[in-house]
Amino acid sequence: MEVWIVDDDESIRWVFQQALEDADVTARSFEGGVEALDALAEAPAPPNVLVTDVRMPGMDGHKLIDRVREAHPTLPIIIMTAHSDLDSAVAAYQTGAFEYLPKPFDLDVAIELVIRAARSNEREENTIRPEKQHAIIVGEAPSMQEVFRAIGRLSRSNISVMVTGESGTGKELVAQALHEHSPRGGKPFIAVNTAAIPRDLMESEFFGHEKGAFTGATAQRRGRFEQANGGTLFLDEIGDMPADLQTRLLRVLSDGQFYRVGGHVPVQVDVRVIAATNQELETAVSEGRFREDLYHRLNVIRIRIPPLRERLSDVPLLLTHFLARASVELDVEAKRILPDAVEILQRFDWPGNVRQLENVCRWMTVMAPGADVHVEDLPPEVQRPGANATTHAEPASDAWPDAAARWTEAELQRDAPAVVDRAVALLENAMIDVALRVTNGHKQEAAKRLGWGRNTLTRKLAERDKH
Repeated sequence: MEVWIVDDDESIRWVFQQALEDADVTARSFEGGVEALDALAEAPAPPNVLVTDVRMPGMDGHKLIDRVREAHPTLPIIIMTAHSDLDSAVAAYQTGAFEYLPKPFDLDVAIELVIRAARSNEREENTIRPEKQHAIIVGEAPSMQEVFRAIGRLSRSNISVMVTGESGTGKELVAQALHEHSPRGGKPFIAVNTAAIPRDLMESEFFGHEKGAFTGATAQRRGRFEQANGGTLFLDEIGDMPADLQTRLLRVLSDGQFYRVGGHVPVQVDVRVIAATNQELETAVSEGRFREDLYHRLNVIRIRIPPLRERLSDVPLLLTHFLARASVELDVEAKRILPDAVEILQRFDWPGNVRQLENVCRWMTVMAPGADVHVEDLPPEVQRPGANATTHAEPASDAWPDAAARWTEAELQRDAPAVVDRAVALLENAMIDVALRVTNGHKQEAAKRLGWGRNTLTRKLAERDKH
């Protein structure tokens, strides 16, 4: 077996080549795509596997793959890159790569991957499809690389997917990325939070209604399935769907047909369904609260989104991303968070996950008095030692009203609009996150402690997810 390595980093070429040869694999290395193509033209046979970097001077990895595919369409290619984001992962799989290997990588894993690639005989043809990029998912941790790989592998598929993860991990973003990087990318993406819809309106919300079907139905209305025709319907919190609607959903998934409420003519749709839940649906199935046949229909492929506490190495990257976004949203200069404050945030458990971190970045953007964010500028719940480990922590001080006063003064001096509305929204989001943390994510109990009904809390969470 012969493996070719293409990378402009001499040290990586040398270490990888030595490791392959120690594993009794013949290896050749090249510093660029042009050199590899020249050797390929002169070689009596292509290598068994080609491993190439992406970002290289001159000819990059994607161009090299294009040229190699023209002459050797079935040659297994492994892409390695230090720029391990969602776009890189999707681009790797869409160019027909056998696998995507983020740097730095474990040599034993890489060698095992090379051997597996050499033994594989099934290869898909290269298809490159330009996509509009909307869903931005930030992460470099290994657990997020698994998510990126899954999205990349599914980029040519219309298969049903179940996205699981705790509240605030970004399940809708993953669903949107699955849609955008699929053959349906140019079609509608419709997101529905099942828990946010009043029970008596669910059927009409999903399937629409005819004029006169019930009191107040003054015109025909297209439901979510019709709106998503040709595209993707994302069903969030699928575990909260009532039994009668589960039955109708199963029928639509089976034959693509349904009737509007009050209708007598079947409506035919072509919709890919991506479902999401933060519940243990297996338990719901065993307890009879969720149909087993619907569960298996939706759970063809499962993608688990890791909680933020399992990828704390991504916190600095997320901070940079969300602070920049908050500065645009709030029309202020972007804050710069100091290393000691970052260290505090990397030790926090983040019970509200990425959503909580995003709200903390908004909080710091409006509440930190200077351009730099110090430890004392962090929200009380993250800067107090053990604040996230107890449900009875007493306020350390009354400093937050002072910070609010400074923020208000600064906002008024720059003639900012709707100061009270934005301040109330920030405070409300912080209180929601704390209530969910204290109640271990139980929305009904969190809503009760906040003095709301469960539907109010669910609606506010859904509205927050849209922004």
